[in-house]
Amino acid sequence: MTYNFSKLKTKTEDIKIWFKGEISTLRTGRATPAFVENIIVESYGAKTPLKHIASITTENAQTLLITPWDAGLLKDIETAISSSNLGVQPIAVEKSVRISLPSLTEERRDSLIKLIGEKMEKAKISLRAERDDTWKNIQEEEKEGLMSEDDKFRAKDEMQKIIDDTTKEFKEIADKKEVEIRS
Repeated sequence: MTYNFSKLKTKTEDIKIWFKGEISTLRTGRATPAFVENIIVESYGAKTPLKHIASITTENAQTLLITPWDAGLLKDIETAISSSNLGVQPIAVEKSVRISLPSLTEERRDSLIKLIGEKMEKAKISLRAERDDTWKNIQEEEKEGLMSEDDKFRAKDEMQKIIDDTTKEFKEIADKKEVEIRS
C-alpha cells in the first residue's frame, strides 16, 4: 500500500496561494490593482475589502483609478487608503479616487526584496510544519501495520520530493518578483 499525499498536496497548494497573494501586494515600479484591492473599507457599518465595493483599474504605469459602485462610499475609500500605511495619497476626482504611485527608490527596492525573503521564510516554516505532520502520520501508519518499513521510506522520499518541488516554486515566484522590483 502507498501513502495518500492528497492532504499534503492540498496544504502545499494553499501555502503557495498564500505566498503569491502576500508578495503580489508588494509594489513594483508599476501600478497594479493587487496593491490596494484588499484594503478594508468601513462601508454601511461593515468592514469590506475594497475589491468588493469598487472597480480598480490602472490608468497608466504609475496610476490606479478606483471607482466605487456606490458614489456615497468615496470618502470612506479615501479614508481607508490614507490610513493603510501604503505610502500613497488618494485624490478624489469626480466619482473616483486616483492614486499616483511614486517611483521606487533604491532603498525602498532593497527593503521590498528583504520583505519578500521574510514572506518566503514564513511560507517555508508552514511547509516544514506540514512535512512534519505528514511524516508523523506515515510513521503511525507503519506502526499500525498499514504499510511496510520499505513503503514508509518510499513514502518519506516521495513526501520530501513534494516539499522540495514546492520550495523550488517558492524560489521561482520570489525571484520573478525580485526582477519586477529591480526593473
